[in-house]
Amino acid sequence: MTINRRGALGAALATTLAATLPVRALAQGAAGNWPSKPIKIIVPYPAGGSSDIIARAISQPLSEALGQPVIIDNRAGANGNLGADLLAKAPADGYTFMLCDLGALAISPSLYPKLPFDPSKDLRSVAMLAYSPHLLVVHPSVQANTLKELVELSKKSDLNFAVTASGSTAHLAGIELQRKIGAKWEYVPYKGGVQAVLDTVAGQTQVLMNGMLATYPQVQAGKLKLIAVSKATRMPLIGSVPTIAEQGAPGYESGTWQGVVAARGVPDAVIARVNRELVRIIRTADIRARLAGQGAEVVTMTAAEQDQFFAKERARWAQVIKESNVKLD
Repeated sequence: MTINRRGALGAALATTLAATLPVRALAQGAAGNWPSKPIKIIVPYPAGGSSDIIARAISQPLSEALGQPVIIDNRAGANGNLGADLLAKAPADGYTFMLCDLGALAISPSLYPKLPFDPSKDLRSVAMLAYSPHLLVVHPSVQANTLKELVELSKKSDLNFAVTASGSTAHLAGIELQRKIGAKWEYVPYKGGVQAVLDTVAGQTQVLMNGMLATYPQVQAGKLKLIAVSKATRMPLIGSVPTIAEQGAPGYESGTWQGVVAARGVPDAVIARVNRELVRIIRTADIRARLAGQGAEVVTMTAAEQDQFFAKERARWAQVIKESNVKLD
């Protein structure tokens, strides 16, 4: 039997399509049937921090929207990198996500030379949810009420500056601030924001920079004294408190940006669905008011916008790390 050239090309094309159709059908089917089992959201920090607070606020509404249980899995360690590595190695089937401080995630590639994953290659954006500025606070016994007074005190007294973890956003923000204002303090690293806050409340450390969402309740209780807020403009909730930029560091801004990411390879249809549901949930009056009352602003982005944000943050902190010569193993 002979086959002409046109017939041979047609046969080859048919064979290729036959081989790829099952793969495409499988991917489309997985997205179409999703979700058919419980969904896990990794929070790569201890319970009680900013990411954990937001994850628990959105978990039940998300469960109701998707018709499946949503489980919060706290996997603290290595400044969030332990949880991120678990996500990077998880099946890309849309049943495992991570909610974290995206700024901290953007820092890791420049800070850890042996990072076992690459956030820009192994993870993909899902949705930005909220922004919480850092609060610069001190133990009530510290004899300083302004940033200028704190700088002057740091030059003649030993001050320990608590950081949520070595290389965290708050740590790098503290280093950037120190360079801008000429303060002198020693950094004391913790394994999460909760313990850093508690030790500053107890007076074991004197200075702390941490997300407002997790820190402001201690200010309200009179257990910490608020010096400044790291937002570009004053916060309505604490309008009488000047920003860091106003107090001698023009242009300074930092904070925690809470967003959701997934493993690279999760179907676009799943990403779009989760983004749509999360944006709707975080914008509801109840959750928006709850977060605003604690100092967090609802800030949403599409997956593409979040990718752009992530690239910008990665460049910013890479420069800070280079200029300050920060190194971690």
